[in-house]
Amino acid sequence: MNINDMSIKYPTGFEKAVQMTREEMEQHIRLMAALKMFELGKVSSGKAAELAGISKLDFFDACHRYRVSIFNYPPEELAEELEQDLNLLLE
Repeated sequence: MNINDMSIKYPTGFEKAVQMTREEMEQHIRLMAALKMFELGKVSSGKAAELAGISKLDFFDACHRYRVSIFNYPPEELAEELEQDLNLLLE
């Protein structure tokens, strides 16, 4: 898998204001971006989990915690996701 890099500028002291380390902030921002992109239908749950750097199961747990519905799939995308998940289970 190829990895791209992106940087975000933020004010000095921001970590202290949000009471997070730089690493925690990076992970949180990645998760929030993944959740929003998934919620808007821009990416599948699998791609969102990949962006967040977590498992699909952990991503669904995050959806629950942040009140993002996991049932916003168009029917054809839901069928594709279910087929991929079934194939993973059968491997």
